[in-house]
Amino acid sequence: MSQATNQSWGGRFSEPTDAFVARFTASVTFDQRLARQDIQGSIAHATMLARVGVLTDEECDTIINGLTEIQGEIERGEFNWSIPLEDVHMNIEARLTDKIGITGKKLHTGRSRNDQVATDIRLFMRDEIDVIEAELVRLREGMIELADREADTMMPGFTHLQTAQPVTFGHHLLAWQEMLTRDHERLLDCRKRVNVMPLGAAALAGTTYPIDRHVTAELLGFDRPAENSLDAVSDRDFAIEFTSFASILLMHLSRMSEELVLWTSAQFNFIDLPDRFCTGSSIMPQKKNPDVPELVRGKTGRVYGHLMALLTLMKSQPLAYNKDNQEDKEPLFDAVDTVRDCLKAFADMVPAIEPKKDSMYEAARRGFSTATDLADYLVRKGVAFRDAHEIVGQSVAYGLKTKKDLSEMTLEELQQFSATIEQDVFEVLTLEGSVAARNHIGGTAPDQVRAAASRAREALAALKGDA
Repeated sequence: MSQATNQSWGGRFSEPTDAFVARFTASVTFDQRLARQDIQGSIAHATMLARVGVLTDEECDTIINGLTEIQGEIERGEFNWSIPLEDVHMNIEARLTDKIGITGKKLHTGRSRNDQVATDIRLFMRDEIDVIEAELVRLREGMIELADREADTMMPGFTHLQTAQPVTFGHHLLAWQEMLTRDHERLLDCRKRVNVMPLGAAALAGTTYPIDRHVTAELLGFDRPAENSLDAVSDRDFAIEFTSFASILLMHLSRMSEELVLWTSAQFNFIDLPDRFCTGSSIMPQKKNPDVPELVRGKTGRVYGHLMALLTLMKSQPLAYNKDNQEDKEPLFDAVDTVRDCLKAFADMVPAIEPKKDSMYEAARRGFSTATDLADYLVRKGVAFRDAHEIVGQSVAYGLKTKKDLSEMTLEELQQFSATIEQDVFEVLTLEGSVAARNHIGGTAPDQVRAAASRAREALAALKGDA
């Protein structure tokens, strides 16, 4: 280490880095989060160097023991992080040299901070993806179980936020679950591209030492080493792909949150959220605010921002590594934290949703939600659909004038619009009859909802088995 510059790379420099520049370019304040992965990668690298004869077995053991002790210092909060040492890698390496002497300086043989940090981030992302997947699985399992229980609970289905046709609460929840299924598949697909090892690419062109990258990849649990050294050190597609997944997931959670916020309002009164997921007002004692879904809805924007930040970060970079890439970590770290916390909140909250079945039922009865069923009824009786559409429109206009739902009209009132209508019409004008009539895969019939929940449960179990 150069005494003149006090930097691990300072041999060719004639003066120390400006104090402000040292702070400005340092990343240790945030990349120390990668310490566990950095030590994990260093242990695998040292093990590989010993296997190919670059290090002796004794040197390897000394390095591994020193790194293990440093890991303990970090976990106990005893490690002294230094800004002049710039980053997590040099802080750990300097501490290792302090502990074991010149052998510590041999650890960096055959690698660069460029391939080292790329490896650390991938190890970190792999760990975090596994945690996030566990929360996503927990949410999906809770949502499927709730949907199964509420397969018969009537509620209005909406288009344009206007009452359209009756559905069930279970069917609606399974629509949410379908969104999460696609998110889950995207996450697992992203993990495949995360699990590629850059280590061994060194600064950009590989190394002249007789390393064995397949050994290191196996030790670290990577599927394979990266094929091209230039791409290996400069690729951040996996980070962009993760934040893309995160953005789509948060968009879905935000849509769910919007409905939860609406449904808990006095105007809808469809559901109740347990008190532990809500807060009150400092001035209005009656208030019970759905803060968890509101916050999830609000956090969506920051994740979108992280995706745009990473795309912008990478869009103009020539090969290979550039200092710009130091800016990848903070948005990525925050996206990881935000996704994990939002999923945990939803996984805890969704199974505890309490539907207000009477309110949902009454809401489904309003707005002429069985009008389409009446049109379909007429078509089955031989009326052309466009004529049936007009007949039902006239019936709805009459209902608006008399303040009667279609199911509340007498047979004589309905027959003034079409003599084709008979007594059996009332079988399709009830909510139960309407929902039960859509008895096909993907339909609203309670038996179909339960079957869909069963298929979703089986598909989730299979996905977990493949992961």
